[in-house]
Amino acid sequence: MTRSPFDLHGRRAVVTGAGRGLGQGIAVGLAQAGADLVLVGRSGSQCETRDQVAESGRDVEIVDLDVSDHAAIERVAAEVTGSRQVDILVNNAGIIDREDAVNVTRQAWHRVLDINLNGLFFLCQEFGRPMAERGHGKIVSVASLLSFQGGIRVASYTASKHGVAGITKALANEWGPLGVQVNAIAPGYMATDNTTALRADPDRSRAILERIPAGRWGSAADVAGAAVFLSSAAADYVNGHVLAVDGGWLAR
Repeated sequence: MTRSPFDLHGRRAVVTGAGRGLGQGIAVGLAQAGADLVLVGRSGSQCETRDQVAESGRDVEIVDLDVSDHAAIERVAAEVTGSRQVDILVNNAGIIDREDAVNVTRQAWHRVLDINLNGLFFLCQEFGRPMAERGHGKIVSVASLLSFQGGIRVASYTASKHGVAGITKALANEWGPLGVQVNAIAPGYMATDNTTALRADPDRSRAILERIPAGRWGSAADVAGAAVFLSSAAADYVNGHVLAVDGGWLAR
């Protein structure tokens, strides 16, 4: 029987920030496609996701990590890769800070960049190194529509997500010849904690929905399918791409 190119059985995926929202949806989607999971994130935040993954019959473990602690990233990556092969890395962990640009503090700026961009790069470096040495691997990072646009009152987030798109392309150029595909997903307006304020604002919510051809907010399941694709053999010739999953927002 021919194996589906989307089949992830025999693969192990590390997913950061999988405790809720898009990260949880991606982790469960990868498990349903056959992957075993290592959930990496804040202590005590990922038990629910672990249970959902286990229901799919896949191996799953939790590893505690604050992705803004770059020294800890090196230690955790060494522990994880020292005893098991990681085939897929999904960088989902991220935060957003909504504030007028003139009021953004240095501390708040660095906090967003340390998690969304710096931590992501060092995760790619530590988990990508053995992939490149082995000659096979997939890295998928969660970017944003604000990898293409400026947004409003989210200067640090926008800067970080533009950086994610750039890192994705830079690493694809270096590691593509070594058999590692590096891509990103740019979710549109999703019904997650990050958009609670927008969805609670009648005027902003209405304006957003009027621009989305699909006519609705996206869900974690909408992003999970893209993550499975980019993590699978079906995407072996997709490299350095930022895939918008936005209900058609960018087409307007």
